[in-house]
Amino acid sequence: MTNDPAIIRVRDLNRVYHLEGEDVHAVRDVSLDIPRGVMSAIVGRSGAGKTTLLNLLSALDEPTSGQVFIDEVDLFALPEPKRIALRRDRVGFVFQNFGLLPLLSAAENISVPLRMQRMRRSEREERVREALEWVGLSKRAGHRPYELSGGEQQRVSIARALAARPDIILADEPTGQLDSQTGKQVLAIMQRLVDDQNITMVVVTHDPQVMKQTQITFELSDGHLVNTETRETAGSSIAQ
Repeated sequence: MTNDPAIIRVRDLNRVYHLEGEDVHAVRDVSLDIPRGVMSAIVGRSGAGKTTLLNLLSALDEPTSGQVFIDEVDLFALPEPKRIALRRDRVGFVFQNFGLLPLLSAAENISVPLRMQRMRRSEREERVREALEWVGLSKRAGHRPYELSGGEQQRVSIARALAARPDIILADEPTGQLDSQTGKQVLAIMQRLVDDQNITMVVVTHDPQVMKQTQITFELSDGHLVNTETRETAGSSIAQ
């Protein structure tokens, strides 16, 4: 386990939605620390608040109260343009449904966030090439999503997050639509990002094989953080 200070700190976080005259407490008084360069899991039953918490960590949603810090920067004290810039430059996303644009090739999908950064074409193309090589899809660069398997689409999604060289990747059920063997392959890539690139990976999951590989597991129930489990040896080996 790294001895670096937490890259993400959450303090007294609450998110209440007002739906049809009722208050829904999706996240309740959650405080936690996520160390730099580890893979952490957020687990719990459906409706426990997992995805809401993930969205709050990335400032895709705003809390009703409480704070989220990235490297001691209070996300919700930032003006909106700076918050968007921090999310764009430091946080990558991997989604259960892959989130790829259907008319774009794998390489073009990966380049989308780099275009948002207004990166020079030569640098953008180099990063796309490196990201595809990292996930083992160099030969599939020109294929559109419908020409790729589910596992390949998820690897493109990971490559897209990786190309921007973020400090943090937030993944929502990244193996949820994959068979167990393909899930292992995707998990192995994610673990290599942590081990080799020192990326901090936060994964919402129901997948037992993902839970076994994470160094920290945060369990939510009805919006509350009810258990935190730390495993020093998790992630050291993943069956191929």
